Amino acid sequence: MTSDTEKTEPVSERAGHEKESRALRDLAVGARVVLWDFDGPICRLFAGYAADRVARELVDWLETQGLKDLLTREEQVHPDPHVLLGAVDRSRRQSDLVAEFEERLTREELRAVPTAWPTAYADPLIRTWSALGVGLAVTTNNSPRAVSEYLENRGLLGCFAPHIYGRTQNLHRLKPDPSCLNRALSATGVAPERALMVGDSPSDLTAARRAGVPFLGYGHNERKVKALKQAGADTVVDSLEPVLRLLWESGDLAPRGA
Repeated sequence: MTSDTEKTEPVSERAGHEKESRALRDLAVGARVVLWDFDGPICRLFAGYAADRVARELVDWLETQGLKDLLTREEQVHPDPHVLLGAVDRSRRQSDLVAEFEERLTREELRAVPTAWPTAYADPLIRTWSALGVGLAVTTNNSPRAVSEYLENRGLLGCFAPHIYGRTQNLHRLKPDPSCLNRALSATGVAPERALMVGDSPSDLTAARRAGVPFLGYGHNERKVKALKQAGADTVVDSLEPVLRLLWESGDLAPRGA
């Protein structure tokens, strides 16, 4: 007997949903190593400690140094502190100024950790993948110190350690450069096509493509989902719940190549 939903849903739409479901299952169940972006897929780091406030304070600090003009007018009011870090690095690469700016940003990220919001279903998904023997790594533009502190507070550090690949002094290697992904792949010994990246931005998608890693997009709102799809992401979810459900429901939980 067909349900009312099946009667009214167009065949082409049903086929599209089935194709998306198969693609998601292949990604979720097939990976031997999952590379997680941090701020977004795992938590909202600045949920209780606004990123735009951090950006303003960093711009104010540059102004006290007489160096505000290193930023364009657009950058001076940009809400993303990582954009400011990149701009300062391009102007004064490998200088003491860049090192100090990066350290100030790291301190702000550490200050934000206690009020970060865990992404819904991220914790159980991480634990499930780990319990299934799938390797996990964090590949992020955030400070590895902030990542480690957050994961330790959530009791998740053991699922990832030692594979946390965050910001280094080589700031020109931040995503969309694939450096942190390549470091993770090299350390885990997994071929790119047998890994999966979970990311929430076009720069994550670009880094995954450059590293040859399949990509699962996560967007916590319509704007994020739209940006990922416009960037060319094939598989995007607005919740991690269906990923977790696929792992629980799948009859073949062995990672690809096992």
